[in-house]
Amino acid sequence: MYGNTNQITLAQARQEASTIFLAKVFNWMAIGLGLTGVVAYLAAESGIAMQIASSPLFIILILAELGMVFYLSARVDKIQASTATGLFLGYAVLNGLTLSTIFLAYTRSSIAGTFFITAGMFGAMAVYGLVTKRDLSGLGSFLFMGLIGIIIASLVNMFMHSSAMSWVISMAGVLIFTGLTAYDVQRIKTMGEQGIMTQGDEMVRKGSIMGALALYLDFINLFLMLLRFFGGSRD
Repeated sequence: MYGNTNQITLAQARQEASTIFLAKVFNWMAIGLGLTGVVAYLAAESGIAMQIASSPLFIILILAELGMVFYLSARVDKIQASTATGLFLGYAVLNGLTLSTIFLAYTRSSIAGTFFITAGMFGAMAVYGLVTKRDLSGLGSFLFMGLIGIIIASLVNMFMHSSAMSWVISMAGVLIFTGLTAYDVQRIKTMGEQGIMTQGDEMVRKGSIMGALALYLDFINLFLMLLRFFGGSRD
């Protein structure tokens, strides 16, 4: 009986730790998305979006974002938590500037509608990742290969300009990023259960930032893929 009681207590402790860690991750994700949204809207309203779209600045911003993500992923174990936080927030700002250009192509109502569709799909897959008993680690490897595939296909389509391929890429992207959402949520939940909350504030902060970045990227990419289906052109 005592053994069963200890097992229950340990399971409850792990669940509570996982819940706290997930809350930190989702809070940082929400901050990042909010910052991106505000920056994108202000840039579109002020005319900065037009300047970005009509100059090499767009490519520079994309390269800067990629550099920040790669640096943060490669150096997260060595940098301070404050640096990781600054890089994440800086990335959210730069991405807001980049995403401001969608206001030039799509109507505001369709952007807002697509955002809510994305939020619903993301929320459903996040819940699935939390409650499912199925191990999604194998699915993660498959989805990562799919992600590489759509990146290569997107690069090829930049030269082919095929509308049919663009739709196929978008459909595949929706499937991949909805799957990655469930996978990443389960992975983050497992991190909380395995004791990251006992590794000190510095490690917890960095872990929550990296988790938030993963979910942030899942959300943004899912939003962009869905925008190709539901976005209303301004023309």
